[in-house]
Amino acid sequence: MSRAVDLPGAAHLVLADGVVHLDPEPAVFEAMLDGWTLQQRARFLDWEQTIKPRLRLIRRFAEFTNEYPWQWTPMEAEAFIDHLRSRRERFAVSTGRSYQNALRLFCDYVTDARYGWPLRCHERFGAVPAQILHEWNTITHSSDYEGRPERRPLTYDEVQALFDAADGRVEEIRARRRKGSMAALRDSVTLKTVYAFGLRRQEACWLDLPDLRRNPKAAEYGRIGALFVRYGKASKGGPPKRRTVLTVPEFDWIVEVLERYLEEVRPAFAPAQHPALWVTDRRGRLSLRRLDEAFETARVLAGLPEELDLHCLRHSYVTHLVEFDYPERFVQEQVGHLYASTTALYTGVSDDYRTRLVQRALQARHAGLWEAKA
Repeated sequence: MSRAVDLPGAAHLVLADGVVHLDPEPAVFEAMLDGWTLQQRARFLDWEQTIKPRLRLIRRFAEFTNEYPWQWTPMEAEAFIDHLRSRRERFAVSTGRSYQNALRLFCDYVTDARYGWPLRCHERFGAVPAQILHEWNTITHSSDYEGRPERRPLTYDEVQALFDAADGRVEEIRARRRKGSMAALRDSVTLKTVYAFGLRRQEACWLDLPDLRRNPKAAEYGRIGALFVRYGKASKGGPPKRRTVLTVPEFDWIVEVLERYLEEVRPAFAPAQHPALWVTDRRGRLSLRRLDEAFETARVLAGLPEELDLHCLRHSYVTHLVEFDYPERFVQEQVGHLYASTTALYTGVSDDYRTRLVQRALQARHAGLWEAKA
């Protein structure tokens, strides 16, 4: 076996030599997890969104098998996925693949001789870890889109119904003279902003006041000519991506909505020096969970299908920009997609829009024929 080197997460860096453990199996397993954590941190992977969920899955798999990594076989991996599918009626293909990828990456780590785990396990237990996931027991990536088929863009009427429900909740709370009307109004404005700029959940929650930007080419929009998004979705190992989302004429109703919020609503929370655009009663930043709850509450009040979630507003934004005849590249830049194919997956244009395209093509064709005859 090859000699281990001083890589982040190497066995000799996290498992002390000369120490006799009363219970060696769990001690080595914990050291493996510590080493894998170091290896992932060295790659600048995010703790909350990437490393922590992976560690939780490995522990869950070890508990399911009641065995340690140097004892695992492909059979356990297959039984684990089958167990998960049997317990959940809707176990998404993408979720299954992410679980399999995490297990595969952990096995890649503990089987790599450069980290020293095969040698340590052989010395202590007479067995070595093996890769338990391969092309015959993992999900084949045969489709570009593997999300839930029920998730879709909202129609114009559904968007209006959602916003009417959010506004109606404000009036209901006021009519009953209960606390919370300002929070409900803030939630309503936040949902409208998510739609009007095609934002992801995290992008919306982490907006600060300085992120409201002027657009010299659209001076009539004042300080809401654009939004500077600083917490866009990051590539693996990279920092959050930044982009500027321009206010477009078809969504310029958001200017008046945000101006009123800034002048009348936000000051009511007494935010002091807090920079967040969306402030809570406790002078904190609006949480991701709270934003999800705001959408779900409005969706229920509007009587919309339960499979629709907050991210569907982003799908709606993409679709409606396309229907407004904005170029694909412009739409792609607005929503911060690296590839045009991703933007295409978000798009679900209406039958009316497709009919208009056909009519436009027919008119152009017949006009050409008429000119040729003339």
